[in-house]
Amino acid sequence: MSDRNYSILIVGVGGQGVLLASELISAVAMEDGYDVKKSEVHGMSQRGGVVSSHVRIGKKVYSPTIEYGQADVVLAFEQAEGLRAIDWLKKDGVAIVSRTQLVPAIVTASKQFSYPDDPVGMMKARTDRVIAAEADKIAGELGNPRLVNTILLGALSHYLPFDEAQWLQAIKALVKPKFVDVNLTAFARGRELKLDAATV
Repeated sequence: MSDRNYSILIVGVGGQGVLLASELISAVAMEDGYDVKKSEVHGMSQRGGVVSSHVRIGKKVYSPTIEYGQADVVLAFEQAEGLRAIDWLKKDGVAIVSRTQLVPAIVTASKQFSYPDDPVGMMKARTDRVIAAEADKIAGELGNPRLVNTILLGALSHYLPFDEAQWLQAIKALVKPKFVDVNLTAFARGRELKLDAATV
């Protein structure tokens, strides 16, 4: 067991599986003996609203919320939401973002909103530790657009102290049986996404 704590901020839009992702991360950590605390903001999740989840892992965790600028990982299922969350990332943290473009319904009602031209590029202007994943494309190749979350968890798995087998066990336990195999494949595809050695 690692002595350090890990803080993961997950952001996205309702229906993308943000909450399932936080459950999977928590299950893997608890199975490995870690203390886990999490805090979720559902934000009209059933209507395509903004959803976020703070997950904190350690030998002993006292607060479920991540301090501003102290996230080890920002895991973004939607690129504009990733840009909005990027300042939560600590200096040596990693941002893992899907190039998915989904404008939350609650945001489109605002005439003040205009979608950023290049959210991922703006994130990369702030840190060189960004993994930009064509997760929608990969999910499409696998025949299920809802696999974005599992693909990004595969990428995340390189930055947390758990064996690949532990992740696979959690997926088998928490995903509906008929979707287990395709989620295992999605996780494996996500494992192919990581920062190159020079950046790390």
